[in-house]
Parts: sequence; structure tokens; C-alpha cells
Amino acid sequence: MPTDPATVPGPGNDQGGRDLLFVLNMHRNFTGVSATAAAVAHEQLKRYDVRLVGRPLPGGLDPVSFWQAVRLSRRPPSGKKFHIWHVRRNPEMWAGIFARDILRLPVRLVFTSAAQRRHSSVPRWLISRMDAVIATTPEAATYVPGVQAVVPHGVDINRFQPAPSRRQAWASNGYPGTAGIATIGRIREEKGTDRFVEAMIAALPALPGYTALVLGKAATEHAHFLTRLKNQVAKAGLSERILFPGEIDATTMPDLVRGLSLLVALPRYEGYGVTPLEAMASGVPFVASDTGWFDEFSGNGAAGTVIPGGDPQVASGRIIEILSDPLRQQSMANAARARAVEQFSVAQEADGIDAVYQALWSAV
Repeated sequence: MPTDPATVPGPGNDQGGRDLLFVLNMHRNFTGVSATAAAVAHEQLKRYDVRLVGRPLPGGLDPVSFWQAVRLSRRPPSGKKFHIWHVRRNPEMWAGIFARDILRLPVRLVFTSAAQRRHSSVPRWLISRMDAVIATTPEAATYVPGVQAVVPHGVDINRFQPAPSRRQAWASNGYPGTAGIATIGRIREEKGTDRFVEAMIAALPALPGYTALVLGKAATEHAHFLTRLKNQVAKAGLSERILFPGEIDATTMPDLVRGLSLLVALPRYEGYGVTPLEAMASGVPFVASDTGWFDEFSGNGAAGTVIPGGDPQVASGRIIEILSDPLRQQSMANAARARAVEQFSVAQEADGIDAVYQALWSAV
């Protein structure tokens, strides 16, 4: 039987070591929120004794249960009056409020919000009960009350790195063709998967050797949408060049991304959008719609191209232009990596979050 982590004295478990930090992850699927939480949590391991609460995240962070977290939080950490519980979703806010207000534990709740639209009534109430709120962009900050800091999401620049040889990296992934283009995310209309397919149908005839990948999972309610896209590809005669591999394990994603020549993200709505950042850190430029924070990522077009309205025909033209000009593609790739390192590293995100924690602890 595995040892109960809640019974094992850790370096931050009132043993005079680092503070315990509780990171809640209670969503059954791996999403963009999960990816950002995982990246930050691994950076925070350098600063805190992190306890992941709920479901696993990539990279070997084994979770404890909610009730184990409750037991670990019964006493405040040495030299402080409360623990920090960092939450990012509705179920996690509910859990934190229950722990703080019903069980009366010495905890404070920090919530990160990326949404760039008005929350519905229940999330608004939950957010109002948080002790500190972090927004990922200035626009997101306008939709939530009590924002203490704007801290953009970052990317793990060590986990996502350029390949010594992009061609060899692509070949090692086992997909056909000599080079690859991909969109990454849930397969549904909001994510613009249909826009990507339309853009690829228009662009691939002008890009011999390229294979396009739709990387992501279609939920049951979007199965008909996925079927329609596959039929559209088949009708265009491109079933061997536009592939639907499904959801890719997070542990293998960095190897796949560094083999791409271009990342395409054309969602109709995106709160923030981390896949272009992962591509940028991997030395891969992007073409994206004008949602999320993609325009800020692009560096005025140096690292990526943003398409007003996400028009797939306009996107296809930009894709062809970039990939038909190796010098331009390489220049954008270099700028993408540099911008990710200088502006959007997960270490910078962890610094911003840490400042919020410290302000909470010092306010009492």
C-alpha cells in the first residue's frame, strides 16, 4: 500500500523548511489550464514544498486527495498564519471555500483568471470569495473584481526547446511527409478546428511535402463536428495529408512541437492561449486569429502572424508565404524563441505569482 503523503513529514510540513503550497487540479481532462498549472507548479517546486491536490499533472507530481490536503492544512506553516491554496477552476474554488469557511482551516485562496469575457453568476460569486485574484492579461483583469496583479502565463523554456534539426525531429515523430504544420487543442467550433481544416485544404496544394495535424480530442458532443471535418478532408482528396491523431500525451508533446515548421491557432474565442507560446519556445512561429493574447505574443509580427477575424482563406495565404520563404521562416523561428525566453518564461510567471503570495502573508 502506498504511503499516505499527508502522514509524511515534508520539508514544509512544520519542520522548519520551506512553506507548503497547495495547487489544486480537480479537472478530469488535461486542458490548457492544466498545462499552465503543471508548468508553474514545477517552477514553484524550487521555491515551495508543493502539494498537488486532486488529479495528476505531467512531470511526476503525485497528487494528494482533498482530505489529505485538509489534514496538512490544519496547522499554519511556521512563522505564518495561513497556507496558500492556489485554484484555477470552479470546483477548486468550491473546495477552497469549503476548507476555509466551513472547516475553518488556516488557508487563503488565490485564483488565476484568464477569461476575456464576463463570467456567469456562479463563477462571479466564487471569484468574489477569493482572497487574491491574478489576471493573465490586462483585458482579463477588467472582467473580475479585486485583481491584485496581472501575471501572463509563461512557458517552460527548458522543456520546450528548438530541435538541432527540425527535419530530423519531424521524421522521428513518425508522421508522413518531410515537414509538419499543426493545430493543438480541443476539437470544437469555438477552437476553430474547422478554420484550420479549411486553411489547410487551401494551402497544402502549394506546399508539397507538408503534412497537417489536428492534435486534440473531440468530446462526445462534438463527434459529429469531427466527422464533418474528416468528410471535408476526404472530399478534398487530402486524407493522407491532413491527419487527426487525437489527443497527444503531454509528456511527448515537446518532441512533437519542436518538429513542426508552423503552429496554427484560429479559435473564435480564447482566454489566453498557451500553444503558441509552447511553439515559440520550440523555435516554431505561428499564424493565429486575433483572440487570446496572440497579438502580444507576436511581437508586431516578428514571431507570428495574427489574422483579423481568423479568416481561414487569409490564414492559408500567410501560411504559404511563410513556408515558401525559408529565410523568413527561420527569422521568425529565431524571434519566436527569443521572445519566449525574454518575455514569457514560466520563471517570470512564478515570480509574479510569488509576489502575490508574499503580499498576502505580509498583510497580516
